[in-house]
Amino acid sequence: MAMETQAWGRFVALHARVENDLARALQRRHGIGLSEFRALSRLAEAEDGELRMQELAELIGLNQSSVSRLVVRLESAGLTRRDMCPDDRRGVYTVITDEGRARRADADPTYERTLRESLDQAATDHRLGDLVAALRS
Repeated sequence: MAMETQAWGRFVALHARVENDLARALQRRHGIGLSEFRALSRLAEAEDGELRMQELAELIGLNQSSVSRLVVRLESAGLTRRDMCPDDRRGVYTVITDEGRARRADADPTYERTLRESLDQAATDHRLGDLVAALRS
C-alpha cells in the first residue's frame, strides 16, 4: 500500500474519532448537531450574520439539499431565519437570530474543550500521535 494511502487512512480515522466526539458532546449538552454548530459559527462570523445558502453549503462542506434541510432545522428551532436577496429574487439568505448567537456562544466552550480532549486522547494512540503532533505544530 502506498505511503499516501496509509497516511490518508490514519487521517480519516483521526477525523472520524474527533467528529464523533464533537457530535456527541454538542448533541448531549446543547441539543444541536455538529453541522448545526458549524452553520451557526459561520453565520455568527459573517458580515451582518447572514450568508447565501450556497455560500453556507460551501463553508461547511454540505451539498445544496443537505444545507436546505439543515437550515429548516435551524429555523424550526428559532436559531436562524430566511431572508430574500433584494438584488436577486432567487437568492435566499440564512440569517442567524439572537437565539442562534446565544446557542453558538453557549456551545463554543464545549466544542473547544471536546476538541482538545479528543486530540489529547488520540495523541496517545501510536497510530495517530504523529498526526496530532503535526496538527498542533
